[in-house]
Amino acid sequence: MPWSNQSGGGWKGGGNGPWGQPPRGSGGGSPPDLEELLRRSQDRLRRVLPGGGGSGGASSGRLAAPLILLAVLGFWLYESVYVVQPDEVGVELRFGEVKPEINDPGIHFHWWPIETVEKPQVLKENQENIGGSRNGGASDSIMLTGDRNLVDVEFSVLWRISDPVNYLFKVSEQPQLVRILSESAMREYVARTRADEFRTSGLQTAPDQIKALIQQTLDAQEAGITVNSVNIVRANFPREVADAFAEVQRARQDRDKFQQDAQAYANKRLGDARGESSQVREAARGYREQVIAQATGSAQRFRDVYEEYAKSPDVTRRRIYIETMQGVLASSEKVIVDDSAGNSGVVPYLPLPELQRRAPAAEGEVAR
Repeated sequence: MPWSNQSGGGWKGGGNGPWGQPPRGSGGGSPPDLEELLRRSQDRLRRVLPGGGGSGGASSGRLAAPLILLAVLGFWLYESVYVVQPDEVGVELRFGEVKPEINDPGIHFHWWPIETVEKPQVLKENQENIGGSRNGGASDSIMLTGDRNLVDVEFSVLWRISDPVNYLFKVSEQPQLVRILSESAMREYVARTRADEFRTSGLQTAPDQIKALIQQTLDAQEAGITVNSVNIVRANFPREVADAFAEVQRARQDRDKFQQDAQAYANKRLGDARGESSQVREAARGYREQVIAQATGSAQRFRDVYEEYAKSPDVTRRRIYIETMQGVLASSEKVIVDDSAGNSGVVPYLPLPELQRRAPAAEGEVAR
């Protein structure tokens, strides 16, 4: 199986890992030379034993051999037995090839030195902080938005190991990989979003989408990493242009206020116009109904008069004449002169207008 995306497989020379580094959890160096180990043990024993362990002491030689073997066996057992902590798993390798079983927390045994072990922390939640001021105050978190503005973004990514084999042997520099992919995903999202939208509603919707982008790329790389969450700490305009952006925001707020005032005035005027038009329509409708009713009543009255006229034309004709004259002469000042009374001694003049003016005055005096 391949150990990385760049090499063909297997440990590289000297017992190192797939990228040249010593295997983690196995001591970091090549297996010690047994002859050298025996020689050093013999030297220590000679210094400890009485007489310096010279060649002439047969009993010392017989005692040294078992002790040396016992020391070698103890050292071998010390290297062969390993402990997997509660937040770790054990991945054993035989001659650089991964064994299929994954060891759970506890005490385990492997055949050292032909087998080694890696112990990645699968339950540990790692955090990568991206953005903010680093390297002497130079900020690497300035990003270009979809409307060609700049925002200064600082966020963190929480991740853990989901596949220890892929994590160990498919990719290298895993924390740096997570950092690079996270920054790339954030820049991609920001480049598709307007600055105002990202700084307001985008702070709630962006983390899930960015998390999906990061996880998609990690799965394509078979990194064996699962992203737990993405947290946006801040998203502000760069300090150098913050005042200019604040002025733009104030101008936009003033524009929105003026638009709202204009819209309110337009709605008021439109409401008044609609009320007046409704009132005119109702008045016209009432006038129409009134005219229709009057015309209908006049027509009905004419029909009634005609029916009576048909029954007795002379009486009806006389009544119509009297009513017409009454309507004509009711508002006129009249003087009646009777020519027939000229020879009877009666004055042929009746001042009706004067009598009409005196009549209301007389009624007022009676009332008092």
